[in-house]
This record gives sequence, C-alpha cells and structure tokens, in this order.
Amino acid sequence: MTALGPIGLTPDEEALYELLLDRSPATRDGLAAAWPRADLAALLASLEAKGLLRTSPGPPARYAAVAPEVALDALVLAAERDLLLARERARELEEAFQERARQRTPPAVIEVVTGRHAVEQRHAQLHRAARRRFRCLSKPPYLDPVGSVAAQHELLDRGLTSQIIYERDFVARAGALRQIEEMVEAGQQARVLPGLPMKLYLADDSLALLPLRHEPAVAALVIHPSGLLEALIRLFEGLWRRALPMGLDPSAPGPPTGDDRLVALLLSGLTDETIARHLGVGHRTAERRIAELMARLGARTRFQAGVQAALSRESPPPGHTEP
Repeated sequence: MTALGPIGLTPDEEALYELLLDRSPATRDGLAAAWPRADLAALLASLEAKGLLRTSPGPPARYAAVAPEVALDALVLAAERDLLLARERARELEEAFQERARQRTPPAVIEVVTGRHAVEQRHAQLHRAARRRFRCLSKPPYLDPVGSVAAQHELLDRGLTSQIIYERDFVARAGALRQIEEMVEAGQQARVLPGLPMKLYLADDSLALLPLRHEPAVAALVIHPSGLLEALIRLFEGLWRRALPMGLDPSAPGPPTGDDRLVALLLSGLTDETIARHLGVGHRTAERRIAELMARLGARTRFQAGVQAALSRESPPPGHTEP
C-alpha cells in the first residue's frame, strides 16, 4: 500500500495522478506515450470518479489533474468520516460484547492468549484501546521492542499519560538508557525498581495484559474488569509509589546532562563498570564523577546519592510556592 492507500488510491492510480500533475493538460495519446498500458482508460475513469482529474471536451479530449489541496483533502475528509463511523461501530460492538459478558455466569474475567503473533496482536490492541492512561511494569519477556517504542510514541502523541516502571536489569542493557531518555523527553514518566514481580500492561482502568513465558510457546492473560483487575491496578500504584524517578527531567532545556544520566544509573544500582560503559567514559572517570556527586550531596552511599539527587529534582526549592 502507498501513502495514499488509506484514502482509497491504488499504487497505479497514485502513479498516474502524479504523471498528470506533471503533464496537465494532456491528451489520451500524450499520456499513452508515458503510460503504454492497456489499463490507461480504466485508471483515468477511476481518477475522474474520485475527483482527482477533470476532462475538457475535444477533439481531442484533454485530461487535467485537480490540485492536490482540493482533491486529496476531500478524500482525506471522507476517509476520516469513515474511520469515525468505524470507531463508533466498534464501540457499539464492544458495549454489546461487555453486556453479553456481564450476563454470563460466571462472567468472563480472564482470557488466555497463546502464540507469539496472537500475544503481540493483543499487545498492540491494548495500546490502541487506551484513552487516558497507559501503565507498564517493564521486565522480560519483551514483546517486539521496536514496535513497543513506536506504540509508546503513538500514545504520547495522542496526549495520554504514560507511566513505566523499569526493572534494574533492563536499564543495564546496552542502549536501554538512551531509549528511556528519548521516551522521557517525549513525555513518558519513568521510574525504576531493583526487581518487579511480573510483566504487566494496563490500559486505563479497563483492561490488563499479563504476558507469560512457557517455552517454547508464548502466552498471555487478558484481564477484563473485575476484582482481579482492580488488584493489579493497586499493585502497580503501590510499586509506583515505591519506585524512584530516573532523574531525567523532561522539562529541562536541551538533552539530558551527564549528571542526569549518572543519577539514573545510580538509582538503577548498576556496577561502576556498567555505569562507565553507559556514560562512554573510563572506569576511573566514572568512579571520580560518582565520588564528586556524593560529595556535593553529602551522601554516604552511591544509592543514597542517586535518591537525593532524584528527589531534589522533584521537590520545589525552600520557600517556593505553587502559583
């Protein structure tokens, strides 16, 4: 599918329309010289039906492309109306499904999904279903990391609140800290804990996905509104209160500083060697920077330094009052 596929154009129609934009007005023979195919007449008729070209009488008849700002905008608006109708229909079907579920005895609370493709599909559906807030406990198993990052960006672009608690082992992975920095810069709220009890996704307060790993298969539980879902939500909220912020301030101008990264790594409880690798410095340089930060904060341990630095960024300075 081409970029204009979602508004109803085939690749051939888009190509012929682009040719018309370059050659308008053109006769059938003139177009045939550049488009020597038997489907030219059918494509011209289709473009005219979609409002993308106009024909002037001959002889010979001439074909001219309608300006994209007019023609394509009309198709985009029509596609948007169709999508709104489809979304409304989907909402009606979901309400009917939930009503039937409520009438069942016992109600359907847990749905078991098996197979990597099916689990990844439900994972994507969960992101699209969120309307206000999306929360995640990030630990293995990791589902399509590239797709997950794109889905998180899409959530933030829609204005949703995104809260993720990362497990320390994830932060230690090569490239993970930079990925977290990029997400925090985009608006994600990130915290860290030494360990997490499970992998969990929560869409609003209405749906949860609990991935499981039973080698060689992949499986997940989809939790519908129930006491179990409420318990998972409370678990996340409790862990969020205990977790420590990553020390990456999205409101600060420019990219994260070296101290920002150092605080995030200290909070994650990583070794000096791992911290040095993430910062791109030598082992001794990392040790020196850690010692300097501890001295500035009057901290007795590395972790205490990270906590104090992170909390100082969240707390207003003495004497500060909110407007």
